[in-house]
Amino acid sequence: MRVQIHSLGETSLGTRREVTSFHYGQGGGRKAYIQAALHADELPGMLVAHHLRCRLAALEAAGQLKAEVVVVPVANPIGLAQAVLRNAIGRFELVSGENFNRHYPALLTTLMPLLEGRLGADAQANTQVIRTALPAAVAQQPQLNELDSLRKTVLGLACDAELVLDLHCDCEAVVHLYTAPPLWPQTEPLARLLGAQASLLATESGDQPFDEACSQTWWQLQAVFKDRYPVEPGCLSMTVELRGEADVNHPQAIADADALIGFLIHRGMVAGEPPVLPPLQQPATPLSGVEIISTPVAGVVVYSMEPGAWVRAGDTVAEIVNPLSGEVSVLKSRTEGVLFAREYRRYAPAGRPLCKVAGRVPLRSGKLLTA
Repeated sequence: MRVQIHSLGETSLGTRREVTSFHYGQGGGRKAYIQAALHADELPGMLVAHHLRCRLAALEAAGQLKAEVVVVPVANPIGLAQAVLRNAIGRFELVSGENFNRHYPALLTTLMPLLEGRLGADAQANTQVIRTALPAAVAQQPQLNELDSLRKTVLGLACDAELVLDLHCDCEAVVHLYTAPPLWPQTEPLARLLGAQASLLATESGDQPFDEACSQTWWQLQAVFKDRYPVEPGCLSMTVELRGEADVNHPQAIADADALIGFLIHRGMVAGEPPVLPPLQQPATPLSGVEIISTPVAGVVVYSMEPGAWVRAGDTVAEIVNPLSGEVSVLKSRTEGVLFAREYRRYAPAGRPLCKVAGRVPLRSGKLLTA
């Protein structure tokens, strides 16, 4: 195992931070990249990464790793240090207000000159050329502040991997995944192993999150070179939502780490007998089919359904109680599907999104992710 320290650029004097990456197995061949807590207040992935590192160390000692596996247990030291009145602020940078999982650079324009004259008729050879060029394309991205430096650092670590897992969680939720439609057949085994109750698919979800920045370049290259050079889908990337913020315990984290190892075995990146895949909990659905149920009024939130419940159109998912007027406002779902996540705060101002239901019928367009 090798440890690498990546210093971030400073926004202010005397505030230098660093990202630590742990590298298991030999580099130079197949590569998987797994990071946790890019939203720094989403802690389940950190504990999973801890147990995953223990498993990888044992597998490396036993000579069972067939690929390099890079683990970044703390992907966002900036957000981890942010708190206001004891409340962790790990989703947005306080300096800029920007979401830590948005606005990653699109690499196609920078990458194209680096591929000039280097591609041919062999798709596998082209994949290696592209993977070699991707870190150079990331290195050319501008870096104006500490947040740019963080994005550039983690993208640089992940961009040449064939598998990228970005571990997150929601407020209160069941396991769910975000990935692109072309990647779903490869993603489905992990959805089975983790028991995901929603898998949400979009080629472009809006505002360039980390997982899309890793994979989108490949299908963009396919579109550019479709009549000239064969390009494989060279990166399977996804956001893995490990339930809710309070779901931090050793038994569950160990089970999740085992599922990730099982997925690596399934993909041939770790030696061993591939695990038997359990049934898929729910079929994949379009991200555009997610109904985000918001409250039009302020009040105390009283939920009618738990995460994981099956919701039908017209079902009540929550009531908003105004203790001053005595009014009770009922929030109903417009779609049918799994209620896979909900807000944990039990007081909501008017306009606050509260629940997410994974429906099969597209309802939305444009930017599909919440802020």
